[in-house]
Amino acid sequence: MKNRTAWLLMVSVLCVGCATAPHPVPDDQRWLTYRAGEGPGEGRHVVLISAEQEYRSEQSLPMLARILAKRHGFHCTVLFAVNEDGLVDPTQKIRWEDETVVHDIPGLQHLASADLLILQSRLITLPDEQIRHVIEYIDSGRPIIGIRTANHGFLENFPYTLEGKTVGFGEDVLGGSFRSHHGNWHADSTRGSPVQSQREHPILRGVADVWGPSDVYRTYDTGGSLPAGCTPLMMGQPLTGRKPDDPPNEEKIPLPIAWTKTWTGSTGQPARVFHVTMGSARDYQSAGLRRMTINAAYWCLGLEDQITPDRSVNYVGPYTPLESGFAYPKLGVIPRPVSAYR
Repeated sequence: MKNRTAWLLMVSVLCVGCATAPHPVPDDQRWLTYRAGEGPGEGRHVVLISAEQEYRSEQSLPMLARILAKRHGFHCTVLFAVNEDGLVDPTQKIRWEDETVVHDIPGLQHLASADLLILQSRLITLPDEQIRHVIEYIDSGRPIIGIRTANHGFLENFPYTLEGKTVGFGEDVLGGSFRSHHGNWHADSTRGSPVQSQREHPILRGVADVWGPSDVYRTYDTGGSLPAGCTPLMMGQPLTGRKPDDPPNEEKIPLPIAWTKTWTGSTGQPARVFHVTMGSARDYQSAGLRRMTINAAYWCLGLEDQITPDRSVNYVGPYTPLESGFAYPKLGVIPRPVSAYR
């Protein structure tokens, strides 16, 4: 009896220790951290980076981080592009608009402890000491999820070469870079449909009714296809308007909007990669898109056996994202402290 009591006490202590395992990143006003709850993620560390100016990822990525932490058991850290005052600032210019611009993402050193990177950047230029952390991660053999603008996420200063060849993050790592708006930019919307031959893929498990108000990207030339090694999972059909029940635009064929591939850097370790070209903050009001992205996090980390169609992708707290676009005053987009997005 005494031995059983001692054993139960030991198990109790161990369980408490597991439940209170510390987050690998210290709390800091420059980024957001969400400690893992219970779930299959078992405390694996996901770093999400918001550094774009159009699609309100400063709202959508914290929302995804809260779900991944609270409902699925991942430690999450959200990093942001900030201005000189340390404010999250989607209104910052890019080098096309101001040749002197250098962007700033505090906390990139924490990619060293990341098990998964989720990136949504757009045409940013980072200083040498920051881009080094990104390249070291990409070269490491650890998995990557790229969302929408990530396929043109870096404008200048991406000094990554492999076997003497320059590596393009969109084209080479993610499997396609932005070429044009196949849909009508800010004028129509996208209806996603699973590729039937991949309907049993674990990333599509439980995924239904994918629709969002952003348009379909073209990532390869007309008449072409995704590069070899990419597996398309979902096609995007442009609609004639910006409502979910608008009819398809018969003049525009569906194009891939989500696919998988592998990327192998200098370590020789193949990394699982998932890219989705939907991904505005209002796109992520679609439970189907949230589920596909969260399923992809499981798949990227080799946890596909843990994907079930009924795992919750419900919001944790309120989620009322602003509309996409560059008309910042009209849309209510202003620089805000990191804490505003918790």
